[in-house]
Amino acid sequence: MEKLVLVIHVMAAIGVIGLVLLQHGKGADMGASFGSGASGSLFGVSGSSNFMSRATAGFVAVFFATSLTLAYLSSNKSGDGSVVKAHAAKAVAAEKAAPAVDGKKPEVPATEVVPK
Repeated sequence: MEKLVLVIHVMAAIGVIGLVLLQHGKGADMGASFGSGASGSLFGVSGSSNFMSRATAGFVAVFFATSLTLAYLSSNKSGDGSVVKAHAAKAVAAEKAAPAVDGKKPEVPATEVVPK
């Protein structure tokens, strides 16, 4: 499930980037009047803004929804939890198990946590 949402999320991000790069800026109409040729676009002057802005809004909505879904899925993942919490729990357990010598507790050696 998480992989599918992640694929949709990446596709939506690519769609947003592509559509934003294809759109004209607000100053493009002024440049077209001086001969830059921006008015001769594929969708015409007003057609591109309506179609492109609606498509961009759709991709942004999908991107937002998949962002929230991925955050929810990662926060409710079953497993060991945080690597920091697991490392701290191991250090506390090793400290409790280590015998005290001359009233001093031995230092617990740092262990590396190998990610799964």
